[in-house]
Amino acid sequence: QVQLVESGGGLVQAGGSLRISCAASGGTFSNYAMGWFRQAPGKEREFVAAVSRGGDSTLYAPSVKGRFNISRDNAKNTVYLQLNSLKPEDTAIYSCAATGRRLISGSLIAYDYWGQGTQVTVSS
Repeated sequence: QVQLVESGGGLVQAGGSLRISCAASGGTFSNYAMGWFRQAPGKEREFVAAVSRGGDSTLYAPSVKGRFNISRDNAKNTVYLQLNSLKPEDTAIYSCAATGRRLISGSLIAYDYWGQGTQVTVSS
């Protein structure tokens, strides 16, 4: 059983940056591809970014590509999401997720474990 705990969310002005983290425990972190998802009020959860087990392959949603960067540190059992050039529409609860599948995926159903999320609010 893998436990995931996000941190680093907060309030930031439009155009600003933020880095959020997700610490994993209870499993062999390098055995899991990791993803970030977000859910805004009144909207469905959506894919943001994913990174492969070794960190050499990434996938991004078109809405964040070029602005966000996902990375991982397997020695620290942590995955990061760097959010740059933030927009008010990026406001959401950001959750990390882990999948035992070999290939990274943008599909919610591919992920086995989920964190509780961290709030990111972007003011205009």
